[in-house]
Amino acid sequence: MVQQVTQGIKVSVKTSFEGTFYKDYKMQYAFGYTVTIENQGKDVVQLLSRHWRISDALNNVEVIEGDGVIGKKPVILPGEKHEYSSGCLLLSPFGSMKGHYNMVNFTSTRKFRVMIPSFKLSEPSAMN
Repeated sequence: MVQQVTQGIKVSVKTSFEGTFYKDYKMQYAFGYTVTIENQGKDVVQLLSRHWRISDALNNVEVIEGDGVIGKKPVILPGEKHEYSSGCLLLSPFGSMKGHYNMVNFTSTRKFRVMIPSFKLSEPSAMN
């Protein structure tokens, strides 16, 4: 698991390998990840949008941007957490993801960016 704290918001990411399958005559590697966003600050915050950069070992890069996470724009009270799971497909057995969330502080109405730490994606048998 990787973790990073930005302005009182702790982001933790745990990954898993979900398997392989063929799509459009190409081998696809499926990975899952669970993100926990913990408000360690004193103010109520809301996650507004996300920005992901997904890279694989073949130098393919995909950028994903959008509102919220899995259809939600969670409001996170001080001392509380929001957790969600999602996934991605790679054309190689290795890759990485990183990014950020755009959030707003309800007390100051200030928008700010929370970094998502870079994390590795790897198919277990490819490690040998």
